[in-house]
Amino acid sequence: MEKIEIIGGRALNGKVQISGCKNSTLPILATTLLSKGVHRLKNVPRLRDVTTFCRLLAGMGAEIVGRQGERELLVDTTGIDKLEAPYDLVRTMRASVLVLGPLLAHYGEARVSLPGGCAIGARPIDQHLKGLKLMGAEIELIEGYIYARARRLRGAPIYLDISTVTGTENLMLAACLADGKTIIENAACEPEVIELAQTLIDSGARIYGAGTGSLEIHGVTSLSPIEHSIGPDRIEAGTFAIAAAITQGEVEIVGCIPEHLRALIIKLKEAGVKLELADHSLLVQGPAAIKPVNIETLPYPGFPTDLQAQFMALMCLAEGSSIIKENVFENRFMHVAELRRMGADIQIQGSTALVRGVKDLKGASVMATDLRASAALIVAGLASKGETVVHRIYHLDRGYERIEEKLSLLGADIKRIP
Repeated sequence: MEKIEIIGGRALNGKVQISGCKNSTLPILATTLLSKGVHRLKNVPRLRDVTTFCRLLAGMGAEIVGRQGERELLVDTTGIDKLEAPYDLVRTMRASVLVLGPLLAHYGEARVSLPGGCAIGARPIDQHLKGLKLMGAEIELIEGYIYARARRLRGAPIYLDISTVTGTENLMLAACLADGKTIIENAACEPEVIELAQTLIDSGARIYGAGTGSLEIHGVTSLSPIEHSIGPDRIEAGTFAIAAAITQGEVEIVGCIPEHLRALIIKLKEAGVKLELADHSLLVQGPAAIKPVNIETLPYPGFPTDLQAQFMALMCLAEGSSIIKENVFENRFMHVAELRRMGADIQIQGSTALVRGVKDLKGASVMATDLRASAALIVAGLASKGETVVHRIYHLDRGYERIEEKLSLLGADIKRIP
């Protein structure tokens, strides 16, 4: 199993290009199921989750051609004939459940494995199923699979009990071909939801209110194949900003949208980090002394749960104590035990972590437990004394494209070991 080795203590300096967004790519790949034909996606990140989703579509009968030099995928859905998402793929990537809405809307039926829990929490899909039932779908749960049928979905008012990104996306995808108007209240407002909505609008969907808590979708009879260039990954950009800050470096993050990182930018400034913002870039200068900052994760535009672990690594070296409260997932502090192995002083009580800053972190052998925990351990390793070895980095490859190569170009002493 591969691992990453880091010799810490080097400041990051230079320029880094941000890749296409994983959390936009996956629902946009699901969009290809809403119409037959050849779909063209550009700026597609080379990630394990993208490969898994392509395998899922190929298993249904799609033909997929990748042009690596152009970061382009051609997805031909003309031959779709198997309306199923099997357990062996869904269990490795929860986003597979996003095929449920489009399959039901376009083909009238779907058989999708229940995703179950994951390392960072239960993440149920009850809101997805509730919304589809309100739109007229017949749904049965049999031996771990969702069996869904509908001659044609009907528009309906839907109130989401929690603001769920994948739930909002799944129901929006389904509503595009439903008969009549669907209104989704308490809809997620994340940039990835907005990008999905715009992609659908460009292919003929009628969607209003993307980026607000109230989505209105007027169903149409058909959509055209999509052509879209994936936007930048705000979580990757945020991770590099934190890495620059913790190493006292100076990094220009290009190809990002700083507006999508408002909450992080505010908190980095509180920590003493200097930032210069442009339309599509962010210059980060790490401080000589990191100030303690409290954060609380919330749905967008609040502080992202996907940056909580990385920000905690930064606070481990702050001059004082910080409080970090996790409100989105109930089990997203698994990186704490590994940070403690590196000398961090962190106490957990329920969903709150008290982080007392220490003078130094020390390199250690640590185990990645999930995608963002992996990034946090790498961030901590960059600023630690001595050697850090991060094991089980297959988590990392789900959401970061060649992160060790990008960090190496910024001056980090980091390498991947087979």
